[in-house]
Amino acid sequence: MSVLTDQMRAAIRAELAKYPDKRAAALPALHITQNALRHVPLEAIREIAEILDLHPAEVHDVMSFYGFFRDEQQPLGKHRVWVCRSLSCMLCGGEELLTGLGRRLGVKPGETTADGKFTLEFAECLGGCEAGPCMMVDDERHGNVTLEQAEEILGQLE
Repeated sequence: MSVLTDQMRAAIRAELAKYPDKRAAALPALHITQNALRHVPLEAIREIAEILDLHPAEVHDVMSFYGFFRDEQQPLGKHRVWVCRSLSCMLCGGEELLTGLGRRLGVKPGETTADGKFTLEFAECLGGCEAGPCMMVDDERHGNVTLEQAEEILGQLE
């Protein structure tokens, strides 16, 4: 049984058309898969490799090189929460933000809440050094965030 939907396959083929080298489409293909499934199953790696005319090991190499892809053992929660731990964010309270969110959610960095709603992670840099501490929820970055503001942001999510 296929893991990738027709829509996912079409999106991957559309990405493939953007690149002169088919290997370059492996990264967006993995993102498409993880965004839809909240992880990248082994079968999806095989299917992506077939679409891109690559060996599955080549797709797996791309996946394992980057730290933001998850497999079946550790799927992402519905919402991914990143807290920056760059030097500038840490000096502005980033460590306290990460620790406080972990307590509030009942998880450690890298873990997903029991209800599958949130995955808490740290990032080496979110590119907001002028507005530390920073956090990113899904694809939206928030700067100068206090623990109370972070809790409010998360409380507004379904």
